[in-house]
Amino acid sequence: MSFKIAVIGAGWYGCHIGLSLSALGFDIKIFERERRPLHRASGNNQFRLHLGFHYARHHGTRQQSRDGFLRFIERYPNLSSPVDRNIYAVPKSDSLIDFTTYKMIMAASGIEFTETTEYEHFLSNVSGAILTKERVLMINQARDYFQESLAGILHLETAVTSMEPLDKHVRVNGELFDYVIDATWGHFLSIPRELYFEPTMLLYYEAMDHHPAVTLVDGSLCSVYPTEDPSIFTLSSVAHTPLGGFTNANQARACINSVDSVLIREKQTAMENQMMRYLPQFCESFQFKGVQLAIKTKPVGMEDDRSCAIYRNDRIFSVLSGKIDTIFYATERILSSLEGSQLFSTPRNVSIRNDIVAASSRQAGARIASSNKKNLAQDA
Repeated sequence: MSFKIAVIGAGWYGCHIGLSLSALGFDIKIFERERRPLHRASGNNQFRLHLGFHYARHHGTRQQSRDGFLRFIERYPNLSSPVDRNIYAVPKSDSLIDFTTYKMIMAASGIEFTETTEYEHFLSNVSGAILTKERVLMINQARDYFQESLAGILHLETAVTSMEPLDKHVRVNGELFDYVIDATWGHFLSIPRELYFEPTMLLYYEAMDHHPAVTLVDGSLCSVYPTEDPSIFTLSSVAHTPLGGFTNANQARACINSVDSVLIREKQTAMENQMMRYLPQFCESFQFKGVQLAIKTKPVGMEDDRSCAIYRNDRIFSVLSGKIDTIFYATERILSSLEGSQLFSTPRNVSIRNDIVAASSRQAGARIASSNKKNLAQDA
């Protein structure tokens, strides 16, 4: 049975879920309030396609990232690009784990890496480093791809202004749908989990020369990572990129709107100073270009969980995740739930004992008929 489904939000998850369900024959309509897809958090991030090296403290996130990374490359081969040199380094004293433990965790997770000493001539206060094969997301290419692939399905500058759950449908903007998928990360509907909204400031720099990506792990550390333009890098910091934590999205948006040049300068100084502790020549190697503001939705807790979860309330699904490479997990969970609704929505009174008795009866009947036929032949 083909369902009619409304998808709210055209970020990576909304676009991928809508495209995947449409390819399976579902009647899909994606609502996006902005003028283009991937306009907010999906297009305002560090552009990293993760393999799991960022998440030494959460097994589920590592596994989902590792598996999703390979599927992403296969499904969207032109929407990411390899990073020439991608270094993860463990500081001597500022990391929550030591270098040996970090390597053991990643090896046990089945994530490929190579230990390197390449860092020794330009990094300081580091006990060890590895090279990985993570990739950078091509955001502008992705926007073009989804706008073309979702033609007739994607409705830009179309906000959802009303939603009414009914007995067998959900009415969205006056139109009936069988199901709704909220891919706004709690900005439209609340998610049944303790969350907070984190406005962030990502800093952009131009590299003066060819430079590797450098990520310090694990804990309240920092990283510099390339974008789709290989000469433009982002600088982020677990300690300084966030602008606060809020219980609702409106508060987070108000925080974003209050950002001024003074705050930008404060953040720039703090992040540069943190990075120069490990990359002393940072300010000589990079020139500040500007900032990008976004809002992340995160679960409350210390375990660094950024794995994907799907929540369902009758005919409404809510998506929560922090990593783009878990779009496949989200789609599969939604499809599994839809399949279960279709197959088992009507209780069936089937007993295995009834099947056994029926089969035995048929076999007994066949034996009786065969015996009667044999006896008749002998009598003749």
